[in-house]
Parts: sequence; C-alpha cells; structure tokens
Amino acid sequence: MSAWYRAPGFWCTLLVLILLGAGCTSPAIGDVAYTNGTLLVPVTASSGSADAFVQVTVYEITDLHQQEMTFRQVPVTLRQGENKISVPLDLPSGSYKLYIYILTPGDRQTATIRDIVV
Repeated sequence: MSAWYRAPGFWCTLLVLILLGAGCTSPAIGDVAYTNGTLLVPVTASSGSADAFVQVTVYEITDLHQQEMTFRQVPVTLRQGENKISVPLDLPSGSYKLYIYILTPGDRQTATIRDIVV
C-alpha cells in the first residue's frame, strides 16, 4: 500500500469532498408566504428538470394545541434553480404549522416544517 493513502492530507481532502457533495441533489424549501388564498412555496433544485409533487399538510394552532386542518398535493415540474410553487389553500386568519414535502414517485426528496400567521 502506498504511503500516499496513509497521509492525513489525503483523508482530510476526501472528507471535505464528501461533505461538499452531501445533499447537493435534494431540493431546498425556502420561506413560505400566503397571499390571496394561495400558499407560495419557493423550492431551489440543484439538479435538472424532474417531475414531483409538493405536499402540504396544514395544522391550525390554537391555545398551544395543533389540529390537522387540511391537506393538499400539487404536481410540479422542478427545474434547476429557483422554482415558485403555488398551492391553492383557503385559510382563515390564524396561526398555522405547515408540513411541506417534495415527493417524487416512490421517494421523498425533502421535507420541512414552517410556521405562518395569516
């Protein structure tokens, strides 16, 4: 075995490359906004075009208690870079917790939880 593989610099470089590449293929969900009966979900995709679904489960928050209110799933085509996804939701004034998932056939790409006030 070569001494080059035993050098600490080799292992440090390999570790840095692995960390830089980790998670680069999954989309990222940005800050969500609600206007005029529509939930706007910004999604940044680092890979090429892909068909997916954006799934949103809405929980209403009242008196430190959350209760599932509604569920929506919309088909989307994610393109590389910034994508603005519109999810039609009619929410009355109040506080909500949103569970947002990016799904592809047979796989969950990413998920996040966001709090909003309408």
